[in-house]
Amino acid sequence: MEVRVFSTAPLNSLTYKDYSIYLDQFDTGSDYGCWLIDQNWHSYQCKSHKFKYLIIEGSYLSMFFFKCIVGVIFVFLLASCSPADQLPGKPWHHTTEGFRNPPGSPKRNDWIKRVSWYIEKPFQAIFGEKAKISKNHVLKRNKALEDIEKAFGKNTVTWLGHMTALLQIDGKVILTDPWFTSYATPLPPFGPKRYVAPALKLNDLPKVDFIVISHNHFDHLDLATITNIPNKKEITAIVPLGISEYFRDAGYEHVVELDWEETITFRKIKFTALPAIHWSKRSAFYKNDTLWASWAIRGESGVSVFFGGDAEYGPIYADIGKRHGDFDLSLLSVGAFLPRIVMRGAHCIPEECIKIGADMKARNHLAMGWGTVRLGDERDEDTVRRFKSGAKKLGIRDENVWIMKIGETRMIPTKW
Repeated sequence: MEVRVFSTAPLNSLTYKDYSIYLDQFDTGSDYGCWLIDQNWHSYQCKSHKFKYLIIEGSYLSMFFFKCIVGVIFVFLLASCSPADQLPGKPWHHTTEGFRNPPGSPKRNDWIKRVSWYIEKPFQAIFGEKAKISKNHVLKRNKALEDIEKAFGKNTVTWLGHMTALLQIDGKVILTDPWFTSYATPLPPFGPKRYVAPALKLNDLPKVDFIVISHNHFDHLDLATITNIPNKKEITAIVPLGISEYFRDAGYEHVVELDWEETITFRKIKFTALPAIHWSKRSAFYKNDTLWASWAIRGESGVSVFFGGDAEYGPIYADIGKRHGDFDLSLLSVGAFLPRIVMRGAHCIPEECIKIGADMKARNHLAMGWGTVRLGDERDEDTVRRFKSGAKKLGIRDENVWIMKIGETRMIPTKW
């Protein structure tokens, strides 16, 4: 039986405190009196259970209203779960219901197993435990700017936070998944809020030549950012299928959409869209209607970067590596992997994230997607520890596993 912990205060049959936390996610800690509710919504008191965190108290909600919300969402999702057929004359990932992951990819759990966590998450963002930030986690803005200026003309990467990287390759500036606002949600303050500001402001950026987008989630495709970025009419946006309209609506004149395995070379930089295991969604009514992708980025001089975007691990990456592998650097999303009942099929655990970089035959691996915003239930220190541990088991040397400060710039070593 699934048991949930709610509040230190008594409950009646119609109300409960603002959000629940799964009992089996917590270890020992201090004693708190509590009330439990079972899967049939029967409440009873527990005497001496021990929990790792205090339960956050908030406003009361009607249990009846809560049940109605869950019921409506479930019915809607059930209606949208009809089998999808491959579109005639199109690759396997094109279906009558949108796009899908490569064959053999891990499946996401049923919505009925995940929906309660999604309902609780906005409240957790407001009332939940705050992330602990190391003093050395973020470079000062002046130092970050100074290092970028020193790097002009060299092949470098600057981590700006989350999945935003500033690449300088053969004299061109490439920005990945730029997100410079505070919230990754259409309804702030409900939703993920970054606890670390970007290393730079939009006006601090050097003149950007390319923007590369992995998928349409709000923390990767931020409309306010792409709308307000300087020199946007001179920027070429390289995006997966279905995403160009966001850039054209924002005033961009140069936008290129690519399907998996399609390539374009522009201004001597070669971009190849590659398969990834993830999904896309920006509203309750459209799911997987735009494509997601990982990217191979190669300069004329031979410097090469793999940008993985958000991804679950699966057999497709070994296949991609055989055909496209051999990179100087892989940019890997390593966060947002817990709870697995929610994140499986969309986000890899850190030990498997490093496998993606290894499958790509990359010589260096930069951990991204952590230390900026809390999208999952994991802690930053555990994310980094597990990423390093996974690399060690694969025989990857410590100097090839990059745990960078936000705002830090590093040279991209090449094999030539």
